[in-house]
Amino acid sequence: MPRILARKNPGTFKTLPLWVEAGPDGLAYRSQGLPLNFAQTLARRRPVQLDDPQRFAVALANLGVSVRLTLTLEGRDYWVLVRQRRPDRGDTVLKLISGYVPAHELNLPLLTAIQEVAEECLLETADGWLAGRFGDTWLPTPYQERLHYRDAAYFRLSPLSGAARPVQSGSLTLLERPRAYVHLPTASLQLVYDMRLDLPGEVRRLSLYHVDEILEGSELVARLERRRPDLYLLELADGRPSGGLFTLRYGERVPVATRGLWLSESFAEQEGWVVRDERVRWKDWLGRVRPRSAKAS
Repeated sequence: MPRILARKNPGTFKTLPLWVEAGPDGLAYRSQGLPLNFAQTLARRRPVQLDDPQRFAVALANLGVSVRLTLTLEGRDYWVLVRQRRPDRGDTVLKLISGYVPAHELNLPLLTAIQEVAEECLLETADGWLAGRFGDTWLPTPYQERLHYRDAAYFRLSPLSGAARPVQSGSLTLLERPRAYVHLPTASLQLVYDMRLDLPGEVRRLSLYHVDEILEGSELVARLERRRPDLYLLELADGRPSGGLFTLRYGERVPVATRGLWLSESFAEQEGWVVRDERVRWKDWLGRVRPRSAKAS
């Protein structure tokens, strides 16, 4: 049976529409207009067109963040992906951990990013659930009323190398240098942070679960469903995807079939600052990015 971990009122969430200016050497965004609730934001996420993907000024519906999270298990590196059913787009995809940036964190999108990791990526060990830290900052434990978090052990998040071109929020340069793209079909700006998750020294029977909030009536409901962990490990070889996809249950990798699988737009090809596709086929993406040695085998 799925276990309800939290209930929220979606009306309390507010975000801000954006004005974005981009050139070959950088991108800057700032708020434009009044805060919007979730329904109002979705109503504004309509396709936009840009003639030049390198240089433009455009009004967008919202700012989002994603985390490309690298995890090492038994000497192998993996990217952490989650499954998302997208009723507004009529599809189901694997994507990076991601979420909308609330109005009060528009200038601190990194804070939203690490909170999304805490909310969406749950790590269970034989001795309880793991909380996390980013540097000296404890990540929130959003489900502490329902789950037993361990006191003496925790995972660590740390930034990996940033993108080459800077991103500014107003006049402030984002020091972590996330990758940025404007997604034309949804009129949104997305920032992608590259991070590593390091486990504590002694972890027994680790299981990974994804928890996502789903709108049910007038509430956002977060459920843990052990039979559908919905959190996946994409194996890397020399830092690039090899094609292996797994879930992790009680310390054991379980292979996942990839036939007919789709990935979200963050895996689609980017031209300048622009991503034009809604999604990309797994086999098409893998053929583009897999190391030559893996292709040859």
